Amino acid sequence: MGVIGIDLGTTNSAMAKIDADGRPEVIVGLTGAPTTPSTVLLTSPTDHVVGEGARRQARLDPENVCSLVKRRMGDAQWRFVAHGQTWSAPAISALILRSLISDAAFAGEQVDRAVITVPAYFGDEERRATIQAGTYAGLDVAGVLSEPIAAALSYGFSRLTDPVATSTPDETVLVYDLGGGTFDATVIELADRRITVLAVDGDHQLGGADWDERLALHLSRTFCAENPDAEDPLDDSAGSQTLILAAERAKHELTDSDSTSVIVAHDGARSVIPLTRAELEELTRPLLARTVELTRSCLAAAERRGVSTVDRVLLVGGSSRMPMVARELAATLGKTPELDDPDLAVARGAAIYGEKLEIERLVRADLAARGRLREDRGLDGVAPADLDESCTRVAHAFALPVSSVRRMLEISVDTVVSRGFGVLAVNGHSGELEASWLVHRNQTLPVQVRRSFGTMRRDQSRIELVVLEQQGQAASPRPEDAKVLIEGAITDIPPGYDEGSEVSVTFEMAFDGVLHVTAFHVDARIPLTLSAKTGASLSKSEVERELEQVHRSRRREQ
Repeated sequence: MGVIGIDLGTTNSAMAKIDADGRPEVIVGLTGAPTTPSTVLLTSPTDHVVGEGARRQARLDPENVCSLVKRRMGDAQWRFVAHGQTWSAPAISALILRSLISDAAFAGEQVDRAVITVPAYFGDEERRATIQAGTYAGLDVAGVLSEPIAAALSYGFSRLTDPVATSTPDETVLVYDLGGGTFDATVIELADRRITVLAVDGDHQLGGADWDERLALHLSRTFCAENPDAEDPLDDSAGSQTLILAAERAKHELTDSDSTSVIVAHDGARSVIPLTRAELEELTRPLLARTVELTRSCLAAAERRGVSTVDRVLLVGGSSRMPMVARELAATLGKTPELDDPDLAVARGAAIYGEKLEIERLVRADLAARGRLREDRGLDGVAPADLDESCTRVAHAFALPVSSVRRMLEISVDTVVSRGFGVLAVNGHSGELEASWLVHRNQTLPVQVRRSFGTMRRDQSRIELVVLEQQGQAASPRPEDAKVLIEGAITDIPPGYDEGSEVSVTFEMAFDGVLHVTAFHVDARIPLTLSAKTGASLSKSEVERELEQVHRSRRREQ
């Protein structure tokens, strides 16, 4: 039994399971390391390398190495081209997932179902793209879980599963998650066995890789100043990859030391460039300031929901190790941040959530088989005696303590919407097209919102429906400030209906953050159901081609 938890990271990925004692345990791969670099080298049309081997080859074969692909999830236009083949972000991500699955098999774990984590600020398309990547990799994706929630689950695991945890005081936690390529700030409340997300903010184009780029640019300028006749390393693909890797190493060294030196050798020239932690911090101060700005925005949103202070600040994500992060947050918030298993907390939390989903599935199946639960009903309405009996049966079937099964069922996660969603509609006063927002950022999930609109003219035979996703901090009425998420139409409406005939639009979103839209011409009784095209907006033929391409590509060990 069990659902594996997978942290599909921008720079590194990890996986975890629940061990025989009911605790999350990281699954170590072939290399013996707890994490795998999220880097793919496509060595031929049918062979690839994932992980540290691909990272090492990045400077030798940069044109065929793909990294930071998580930043491209949901990008409809992006493709990686290698050896005459094109790869979407979900397809590249699937190669990383397949590598993790192979490592789990080496460790004796068969992986069929998984919970995959995503940044809290991921929108609908990015979440769908993540699910598609899992499907490409042959996984049954039991759920997508926001990374800060996973970190909070890992942090609060002992109190959430402790039989006497009800006596512990409520706790409000700010999760500051600075990963290799994404940043999230999330305010979470831990109360009894409930995790409640109060507010989220973030930027999935901001992370430790941006620190590396700033530092690489500084190294390049210094090298060029010392060697005016040499080519700029950043103008050469291999030189750029080498410089970025050197910058990353220097950043890691400056986490523990006040100074270091970087050797830059390119185009027959060589420089030894001294670097101090103070210089790194000055070069990257605007990046840190951006994370603090987003953190303040998140705290302000939580305050609007009645929570004005936080009890703890948890640092998650490898890049949060930089001393400048803790120092700046302590000065801003007046609290000393805590590093809480920054590299592996997310994978551990995903495993806990996966175990909860699996136990819920088994208990529901047992109740349904005995006629005690309808498929469309929740567990809340089940008679306590029936629920106790099912928990006992599941526990005995899988050699688990009955108390553990019951406590997993009692853990609940309440979260919020990371973006606003709406439709394009005509303003009745100005006659201009505007964004009409039905779902608002930081609205509590699950969401089901229904709103009525009217047709523009009599005998209107076609209604266009354009679903929008909020971009930026505020929900603007200007269409150009929003992203078009889905488009569809109600067609072949017969004549005879007046101007202003009702068109009902419903938005539904469950805890996974995936949006479902339905529209209905009420008088004509014509429905329209829309769902966003998955990930990179692939057609059915493209999906079939990529699925075959992913499964044909063999992993090479390096």
